[in-house]
Amino acid sequence: MYILGINSVYHESSACLLKDGNVVAAAEEERFNRIKHGKQARADNPDELPVNAIRFCLDKAGITLADVDHVTCAADPAEIKAVKDGGLPSPWDSAEKQSLFLGTLPNIPKKFAELGFTGDFHWVAHHTAHGASAYFASTFPDAAVLVVDALGDDAYSTRFYHGKGNELDCVQSVRYPASIGYLWELVSVFLGFGVYDAAKVMGLAAYGDPQRFAEGFARLAWTTDDGGFDMRHDVLNFSDILYYPPSADTSGLESVLGVRPRRPEEPLEDVHHDIAAALQEKTNELVLHMARHLHGLTGASRLCLAGGVALNCVTNQVAFEQGPFEELYVQPAAHDGGLSLGAALHVWNAILGKERGQEMRHAYWGPSYTEAEIDKELAARDGLVVERPEDFEAHVARLLAEGHVIGLFQGAMELGPRALGNRSIIGDPRSRSMRDDLNHKVKHREYFRPLAPSVLSEAVPEWFEIAKETSAGDFMLMAYPAKADKHDRMGAVLHVDNTCRIQAVRADVNPRFHRIISEFEALTGVPMVLNTSFNDQEPIICSPADALATFLKTEIDYLAIGPFLVRKADAVGGREEAAE
Repeated sequence: MYILGINSVYHESSACLLKDGNVVAAAEEERFNRIKHGKQARADNPDELPVNAIRFCLDKAGITLADVDHVTCAADPAEIKAVKDGGLPSPWDSAEKQSLFLGTLPNIPKKFAELGFTGDFHWVAHHTAHGASAYFASTFPDAAVLVVDALGDDAYSTRFYHGKGNELDCVQSVRYPASIGYLWELVSVFLGFGVYDAAKVMGLAAYGDPQRFAEGFARLAWTTDDGGFDMRHDVLNFSDILYYPPSADTSGLESVLGVRPRRPEEPLEDVHHDIAAALQEKTNELVLHMARHLHGLTGASRLCLAGGVALNCVTNQVAFEQGPFEELYVQPAAHDGGLSLGAALHVWNAILGKERGQEMRHAYWGPSYTEAEIDKELAARDGLVVERPEDFEAHVARLLAEGHVIGLFQGAMELGPRALGNRSIIGDPRSRSMRDDLNHKVKHREYFRPLAPSVLSEAVPEWFEIAKETSAGDFMLMAYPAKADKHDRMGAVLHVDNTCRIQAVRADVNPRFHRIISEFEALTGVPMVLNTSFNDQEPIICSPADALATFLKTEIDYLAIGPFLVRKADAVGGREEAAE
């Protein structure tokens, strides 16, 4: 039985295909069309299907839409209509946009029918799909599930679930406009970034003192006795957040914090660091409070996290290690890019009542390319020197130890926003200058953005302070303090607060990447490499053509693509020739 799940209604468009309850393929549309988030989040385009991601999933399985038994979309028109009819707050800032959105949604099943689909179509509510993407991707027979994002179909921003077997029951909710996700978007704009730049604010927070604005954030958001939280709705004005162009009414923040908004061209100062730190601290407080309450509600010993806020590796670590749960699962696409996965898993498990599938142990569900396909792309480019090292992994490790920056293109593309060794830029983690060079010369981004270490899983306990082990550390979804005696050997990946957002690399999950790191350890005594996503102000690369385009326009030294090692004919001439 084939089930195709999609997300298309807001942003992070994606597709996922299940065969008999197990993932066959999953990918985000942005990797194919090269448009960040797949498309703009507008009221008139929820029916803009992730056609490239869908085609990839079907091709991977060798089937057509006519072979698919069920299609499901992560949205619930009935819930959205109830919000409109009840006059409740919605993601859209006018009744006209709500009506337009509702009127366009039915085009989704119609388009699938026109494309040849004859099976059953299912709507799965936004937050239900989030919860399912975590719970049903785990092997937990019983778990508390906490979904925290900006807003769902249902005028709620946060939902508490209890997963038992094939059931996922909502046990409590927090109603918008109390919204942690929107608070991060608002503060992002206030600090001079874009609406989508929560990751920048998270990186900036480590530079600040959370106490300076703790009182201000206490007036903006607070925990409630029922286990949830509330916010100053009259001050925060989330409904005025606009994505295109990014803007928001930040006057309320300005009045409470006593600081004017930063313009994008202005330098970052301590006051901005401190605001980011206070926001991070408040988020930690709210999510930990909810996790403790959910533990009491469910009696479960295991926790699953989902929603965009579950990409916050600092909050995840606090909620788990300071909370009462014994085990934690977070899947790699916890944001809206994972809704296609969740919708498909919900249909298989909760609607059809089938036997639970395998745990999602890795993120490598996207396209892969044959040696012949890679060789063809290389042959079509001038200005390249291509070799095929006899011992590929040892050769790459030696180049890393010599200080070279390498674009690593291997196997299947990762699902989710974190590159995990198959579409990565890697480097020597030992020197702080490597981090600065990568941010400045390759990634062209801010000085404060941390770079992550990919660490041999067996070496993680020796290098990091970890109170409770979790597979979330395999997906760069946990931040851990590095052990003090290791700091001097990991300057490029050590954040300013001496923590790291790690990827634990397992030999049975990614053997080639594990071997590269093992060879690097043999040369240097350090069982990790620096790892950042293979992109430059664009979606993470997908194809060999993407890899070569980014390689040629940046100061990456080598491209390790398939079995081939590629360098420019000369440091300047090769790049210029390719650009011509």
